[in-house]
Amino acid sequence: MARMFRVLGFFTLTIGLMAFAADMLEMALLFFFQTAFFVVLGYLKFTERTYILLFWAYMIISFSGFSYWTVFVMGNPL
Repeated sequence: MARMFRVLGFFTLTIGLMAFAADMLEMALLFFFQTAFFVVLGYLKFTERTYILLFWAYMIISFSGFSYWTVFVMGNPL
């Protein structure tokens, strides 16, 4: 399970580099932060249950943030 967090780190790094190449600096920084978070967690050697709980917490926070951003910050299209 720890290896999967390192794999998530690899994919977020890839997305961050593509965003950086496309001059989307805020998105790139967000994904670089996620990369560091996943790689550090991947080397902490938690139990499998802890990794699953951490992943669920990450998903709840990210989906809540995405939903808030799309509804309240972006607003309705014209």
